Amino acid sequence: MIRLLLAILIPWFVFFTIGRPIQGLVCLVLQLTLIGWIPAAIWAVWALNNYNTDKKIAQAGLGGSGDGDDS
Repeated sequence: MIRLLLAILIPWFVFFTIGRPIQGLVCLVLQLTLIGWIPAAIWAVWALNNYNTDKKIAQAGLGGSGDGDDS
């Protein structure tokens, strides 16, 4: 809940909390423009949602090894 609030108010910071610092810097540049704040917030909420989903999949043991080999 707090990360969701941060994603709306300080979008670039959320990327640093989920371990994506390069995306956080790109988001910060986007957020520095007034018109870019809304897309930055939407991007941060979307990334946070994907992060939470990936975490739940990994906790369920369905995440696989992550090497991309489907054999």
